[in-house]
Amino acid sequence: MKTILLCSLLVIARLSALAATGKQIGYKSGDETVRAMLYTPEGKGPFPAIIVIHEWWGLNDWVKEQAGKLADQGYVALAVDLYRGKVATNPEEAHELMRGVPEDRATRDLNAAFHYLESQSNVKKDKIGSIGWCWGGGYSLGVALSQPQLAADVINYGHLATDPASLQKINAPILGIFGAQDRGIPPEDVRKFEQQLKQLGKKVDITIYPDAGHAFENPGNPAYRAGDAADAWNKTVNFLAATLKK
Repeated sequence: MKTILLCSLLVIARLSALAATGKQIGYKSGDETVRAMLYTPEGKGPFPAIIVIHEWWGLNDWVKEQAGKLADQGYVALAVDLYRGKVATNPEEAHELMRGVPEDRATRDLNAAFHYLESQSNVKKDKIGSIGWCWGGGYSLGVALSQPQLAADVINYGHLATDPASLQKINAPILGIFGAQDRGIPPEDVRKFEQQLKQLGKKVDITIYPDAGHAFENPGNPAYRAGDAADAWNKTVNFLAATLKK
């Protein structure tokens, strides 16, 4: 038993050692300063970069962990705090925080995040991507709609645009990850989104997990599915490598 416990502790310590350490930074968005966590790979760079957009819970530990994991993969990862320092601890609070964010302010904050990364000497300016989950997944799509220079876009069960005139603005390849049991974003809407992008000549890769519901990638969510989450992460890693590292 002692041997097993020791091995487990060593594995945990090894995994912890792999996670990149983030630092809090501030960047300008209009007249405001937005806080974010910046995670940087080891080495001199320049590196590709990713805007990381949180769920409706806010910039919590899980989102920071994802940003750290992306830095371990070789990306400068900027986890943006769209809630101005607030983090929800229950669905009611999360709903209120989400409703309290003006859409134009969030869009401005994310566009400013793109330009902040673009200004960094250790970032490849033509290799900046975006990733988001849940509420942040919808805003990740929003970055692709507003930033023609975006090089990759990952949408994890985020709300989708359907207007062809809007979708025509997208230049970034899209990776979409969804659950068939998601009541808020039904599979038929996802397939329509995919079809529209393909008709417009856009690059899009969609996966719908048959038994997954909304927000299945975060272990803190009731709908968490470990196997599907692991597969989704592998797809994300491969997609980002193909779009931002080549």
